Amino acid sequence: MIKLRGKSYQLYKRVPRRYAPIESRKFVWLSLHTDSQSIARSKADGAWAQMVEAWEARLAGDTADADKRLEAAKELAAVRGFRYLDAGKVADLPREELLRRIEAVSIRDGVPDRIDAAAVLGGAQGAGITVTRALEHYWTLAADKTLGKSEDQLRRWKNPRIKAIKNFVEVVGDKPIDQITADDMLDFRQWWLERIEGGLSTNAANKDLIHLGDVLKTVNRMKRLNLSLPVSGLSFKKGEARVRPPFSVDWIRDRLLAPGALDGLNDEARAIVLAMVNTGARPSELAALTPECIRLDANLPHISIEAVGRQLKTQNARRVIPLLGVSLEALRAFPGGFPRYRGSSAAL
Repeated sequence: MIKLRGKSYQLYKRVPRRYAPIESRKFVWLSLHTDSQSIARSKADGAWAQMVEAWEARLAGDTADADKRLEAAKELAAVRGFRYLDAGKVADLPREELLRRIEAVSIRDGVPDRIDAAAVLGGAQGAGITVTRALEHYWTLAADKTLGKSEDQLRRWKNPRIKAIKNFVEVVGDKPIDQITADDMLDFRQWWLERIEGGLSTNAANKDLIHLGDVLKTVNRMKRLNLSLPVSGLSFKKGEARVRPPFSVDWIRDRLLAPGALDGLNDEARAIVLAMVNTGARPSELAALTPECIRLDANLPHISIEAVGRQLKTQNARRVIPLLGVSLEALRAFPGGFPRYRGSSAAL
């Protein structure tokens, strides 16, 4: 009801036909609490948009898919002005907040609307996120970890996490994550122990456990599931680090630099190998070099390892490396870098 120039008016809009199953009334009356025509129009549009949004969420709440129903309940709760909480947390709210939620549930023919009640009182329940479904959620929830990664780096970042989830599912099954027990995790650890005894490294096992735990903990935290996941204290003790033997000057000269020694490689791959000799740069770092990072005209020719179109492995990876000897000659042959491998160093 609005008042304009001393007269009272009712403001209403027709309910869209597709919402007929939800609202049996032909018209919706909006109380706007203002005597200003311009404010009334402004508030009418906002109120109408909010009601349409609520109807859309309620329609979505009729789906048989439990997870979609839960998401719809969260959206409808937000439209009503509340954050979705499960029923147990709603029951623990202060009395005034609890009453506000109860009063927000619409009543039809003397009966509380079940979809409204599920949204604002916490009655919606998801089907339970399985381990493989958790991985699907993880890609979105952990998007901040992929900022700055190239397409090739993103693929290599995803693969070990996919492998860890696949291994766990093969051993334990694709269980809902709220049903994963300590015994399940110990079974997975035992599966890896048998493979370590068969010759695989503890590093491979620990990576699986780390990636699995990261996926489950991220989904648990970001989805606010408040689960107690038994994923800690499972790693294997690392063995002694293997010492990498250095390449002797004689070996480099007589093997790598011998005439025809690298003829089996294409020109770009051969140049990258030679560029490694006096720089110590990683193959992926050399493959990713852009023309701007190869500075042959400087007083001291050098390359600059930078995060150009990719993410550096560590903070200390950003550095300037002087070019000498065969490494300098290799880069002089490719001053524009190595386009064949720039987008996919794994192919190298």
